[in-house]
Amino acid sequence: MGSTRRAFTTEYKASAVELVINDGRTIVDAARGIGVHEMTLSRWVKKAKDAGEVHDPALSDDERAELELLRAENKRLRMEVEFAKKVATWFAKDPR
Repeated sequence: MGSTRRAFTTEYKASAVELVINDGRTIVDAARGIGVHEMTLSRWVKKAKDAGEVHDPALSDDERAELELLRAENKRLRMEVEFAKKVATWFAKDPR
């Protein structure tokens, strides 16, 4: 049996994301309107936001800059926590 998976172009995904970001439609409403699953559209929106391809019009330039700094700090702190977990595991295994 063949696969029923559909492929979408980059332009199609970008215009779908634009419906949510710029037109203010909900993900559920936009997904129903274009005939894709809401989780699929949600992933496209998240990916576009994470890549910095879209800007939330509700944020000012100062807020956007602060958000970028906080995201960078959050990423650094997550890495530090992961490192601390690995070090703690290593010390817990040390038989001394």
